[in-house]
Amino acid sequence: MPGIEVHAIARDVRMSPRKVRLVGDAIKGKSLSDALALLRFMPYRASTPIAKAVKSASANAENNLDMEPSNLYVVRVLTDPGRTLRRFRAKARGRAGGLHKRSCHITVVVAEKE
Repeated sequence: MPGIEVHAIARDVRMSPRKVRLVGDAIKGKSLSDALALLRFMPYRASTPIAKAVKSASANAENNLDMEPSNLYVVRVLTDPGRTLRRFRAKARGRAGGLHKRSCHITVVVAEKE
């Protein structure tokens, strides 16, 4: 089914979107097996939730639309900022410094090769 895109979304992943984008850009345009192999050996913490989302998108394509997993490739990986938890860290002289615990939403889009 060429032209049909299938996606999976991982919401509120407790990582900075800026760091997740580095890993997402590395697998863009790769076949599904190449992307998963690349993610398995990347030294970044963000590779685990992205791999999980890629597997979920592959399962969605296979089970919902009867697409062949060997023909799938990663069209794009979108990383949007999620909720930011605002905390404080004690500083000198009784002051408080801001601390932002960021999260992101990861969207993986896969499609079948022509």
